[in-house]
Amino acid sequence: MKRELELYLHIPFCVKKCAYCDFLSGPADEKQKRAYFDGLIGEIRGCGDFSEYVVKSIFFGGGTPSVVPGQWIERVMLEIGEHFCLAPEAEITIEVNPGTADREKLECYGRAGINRISFGCQSADNRELKRLGRIHTWEEFSAGYELARDCGFRNINVDLMSGLPGQNLASWENTLKKVIECSPEHISAYSLILEEGTPFYDMKDQLKLPEEEEERLMYERTAEILHDSGYDQYEISNYARPGFACEHNVGYWIGREYLGLGLGSSSLIRNCRFHNRDQMGEYLKYCENPGMLRCEVQELSVKDRMEEFMILGLRMTEGVSETQFEKLFHTGIDRIYGKVLEKYGTAGFLERERGRIYLTREGISVSNVILSEMLL
Repeated sequence: MKRELELYLHIPFCVKKCAYCDFLSGPADEKQKRAYFDGLIGEIRGCGDFSEYVVKSIFFGGGTPSVVPGQWIERVMLEIGEHFCLAPEAEITIEVNPGTADREKLECYGRAGINRISFGCQSADNRELKRLGRIHTWEEFSAGYELARDCGFRNINVDLMSGLPGQNLASWENTLKKVIECSPEHISAYSLILEEGTPFYDMKDQLKLPEEEEERLMYERTAEILHDSGYDQYEISNYARPGFACEHNVGYWIGREYLGLGLGSSSLIRNCRFHNRDQMGEYLKYCENPGMLRCEVQELSVKDRMEEFMILGLRMTEGVSETQFEKLFHTGIDRIYGKVLEKYGTAGFLERERGRIYLTREGISVSNVILSEMLL
């Protein structure tokens, strides 16, 4: 039986950097983009033998993958088909920013086998979008969304962001309601984090961010409003209509192996973690030589694996399986985490039921603290 694998392909280009973004991405000219895609093809061809794996999901992330010609994405997908065994039902996602994908690109994606679009919308309020440094308006998002539907895409995610400068509970609820009216299959709703090295971080003292209590209310109302509209919360920040949970993200949280392709991308293969070089010149130099391309190779210890099992698994609303923990680590979960589980169970933040351990609604609101205590 083949092992399950996920592929992530990093496209590190965008029209311009958003004020909050700390991802490995930025603008580039066509010559740089072409060189990079040639390098990406070279890496796929040189990445080694994965014939014992079946690919369950593929994710084109960035950056903004939709800034490059659709034919380039088709070319990459053809190369992947030559070197990997794809499951017939494989979920294949591409991130798209409004204003960067026309009908020709969307039709290219369909021909390439891509069956899921993830739109980076962030807000339905044009003033909020402008403060974020986004290149689009709500109206441009709406037009792009309808175009994707017209091109046949029946699995669409919309990324949203709360806790923005100048945002309040009413404007956040308005964003949720306007996106729900579009009827996407999946909604990801994240809170703004001020990451060091971003313009927002440097001006954090000048940003008028919502108070902590209002941001907490935003999170609570997100779950309530989306639940009433038919979206199940299956992870701390992710909501889906039945049958449309993101296969790729779930794979990360349940510990499925993944191979990252492209600049700076990370991988986990047979309990070994590594990532690609993150300097473009070095990436292009070594992309066809995995031994030289990969950095910080780390063999995960049993302790590392236990921590990841708990920290990632508890992000999902269904939590972790006690039986699975014992099967993987040959010991009972209480022997390792008994005191922590009792502490947060007594406080009402964790629940144990039918062999599973999961965060309660109250536990989700303080999840960062709880998950940090899963470090042994």
